[in-house]
Amino acid sequence: MDIENIKNRDFIVLGIQNWDEKLGSNPRNISYQFAKNNRVLYVDMPLSKIRAFMKRRDPKIQKQLAVTNKSTENLSKVDDNIWLLQPRRLNDSINWIPNKYIFDYLNKNNNKHYAEEIDQAIKKLGFKDVIMFYDNDLFRGFYLKDFLKVDLFVYYIRDFLSAMDWWKNHGARLEPAILKKADVIVANSTYYADYCKQYNLNSHFIGQGCDVRHFVPSLVEGIPKDIQKIKEIDPDKPIIGYVGVIYSMRLDEKILLHIAESRKDWNLVLVGPEDRLFKESKLHEMSNVHFLGFKDMKHVPAYMHSFDVCINPQVLNKITIGNYPLKIDEYLAMKKPVVATHTQAMEFFLPHVYLAKTVEEYIPVIEDALTTYTEEKAEAGAAFARSHTWEKNVKAIYKAINLTYQGLKGEPKAKNGSAVKKQHSNLVSSISQPDKDLQ
Repeated sequence: MDIENIKNRDFIVLGIQNWDEKLGSNPRNISYQFAKNNRVLYVDMPLSKIRAFMKRRDPKIQKQLAVTNKSTENLSKVDDNIWLLQPRRLNDSINWIPNKYIFDYLNKNNNKHYAEEIDQAIKKLGFKDVIMFYDNDLFRGFYLKDFLKVDLFVYYIRDFLSAMDWWKNHGARLEPAILKKADVIVANSTYYADYCKQYNLNSHFIGQGCDVRHFVPSLVEGIPKDIQKIKEIDPDKPIIGYVGVIYSMRLDEKILLHIAESRKDWNLVLVGPEDRLFKESKLHEMSNVHFLGFKDMKHVPAYMHSFDVCINPQVLNKITIGNYPLKIDEYLAMKKPVVATHTQAMEFFLPHVYLAKTVEEYIPVIEDALTTYTEEKAEAGAAFARSHTWEKNVKAIYKAINLTYQGLKGEPKAKNGSAVKKQHSNLVSSISQPDKDLQ
């Protein structure tokens, strides 16, 4: 038996991203890999009544309502071996309800109707012995394993949803429960895998798929105009750059201020949309800090290519503590030295990255990156990033599934399990604010 392969099976894929999501979608990319040798039913999340009303003029919502009104088919073939189910029934809007008993009753009712639509599609397509791959949603599919006859329930975790505002009312109590329900858990970071083992020993780290085909230095044509202006003013200043969302729940303003204030001979360039707190930041008053705004993804490689050091000054909180940052693969693919906040998840990228444990460490670590990064290290880092393919990612999922069928569980004790459990418990019991230091 090829433990890293599954053929001629039927998969249901559900999650927090609908099929037509324009941004990168893990469950969609995974579905394409499943479909190479299996049949896949991708199920969109049901639309809530309040969202349907509040966003009724949104073209995307109008498209979903066309399905609800039965003017559009709810089951369609979208690719080879892939069918899309768009639920007709609107969910009752219940997330605002504080009472857990009332919430659970209504949530179970929502799930029941959701399961009925899925079951109808299963029968119409002739799916049998279904493997359900469930992407990280805590509420809307909580009872699906109870209502649907599935052969295996795979839970995929890639974010701590229970720490996010929309989910936190009931997420903290439902997350452990759904982890216990799963037959097997697959996680895209070592931190998440260790966290899940508190509730389900059959938890596996599978890594992350990443498409870096466009992140190739030789494909870059010229320097972006706004970067060129910065270089013309300060030709001898290294550019320390970041690309991504500039949100206070993700980035540590203290780190950025420390870099800009400590090294006036460096330019700090930040590319991406800002939240209100960053728009009001003191960083905007500093001459060596440059906010360049949102850039289309097709231009992002050129910006990364213009940086001397790429950084990910991540703030540590309940949301970020375990996440796998895709931008690290993109930075490495562009053959750039990478400096990031030290987390267990970031240790996966060693020795190809430079990690800082405290705000103060960022300066010497960036200096180290500027002076010790070699062409050999650049090539090794790029090769490492290119190895994180979706094909490899799904092979790891298949392995976890096949081991489960064989009755073999994940490692019963994670290497850093006790430390992770303590660290996560401390974070979960606090509000979602940056820690005083990065440890």
